[in-house]
Amino acid sequence: MANKTKASEQSPLDYIATVEPERRRTDAEILLPWFEKTTGLPAVMWGASTVGFGRYCYKYESGREGEWFMVGFAPRKANMSIHIMPGYQFEKMPDALSRLGKHKVGKGCLYVTRLDAIDLDVLGEIVDAGLANLRENYVTFDR
Repeated sequence: MANKTKASEQSPLDYIATVEPERRRTDAEILLPWFEKTTGLPAVMWGASTVGFGRYCYKYESGREGEWFMVGFAPRKANMSIHIMPGYQFEKMPDALSRLGKHKVGKGCLYVTRLDAIDLDVLGEIVDAGLANLRENYVTFDR
């Protein structure tokens, strides 16, 4: 069984222009070029509301397989969800997380209420580590 959410032809810029509330749209306007510069990968919409960069193939022991973006973000009403794939083990990064600023951690995601409350240089370290993990353990495609 593969993911229902797939990469689409929708423009990330067009999507971001529709994001509400304004604070989330402003943060997304900052993150889009930041991720492109940090990853060196173009932005692609995944589903209706996630901006992803790069892609990788996975196959679990259960037989589930598919493609997914390597890193990305989703502007949500309550917070910005920043995806570091796949289920990155944040507990192995206590130093970086302690320097990041105000955030919450989920499985493979960082949740940030305000982008100006975190250090983007530290986020870059975390994203780089997540990309290195993916490239070491999965088949990745940098497009």
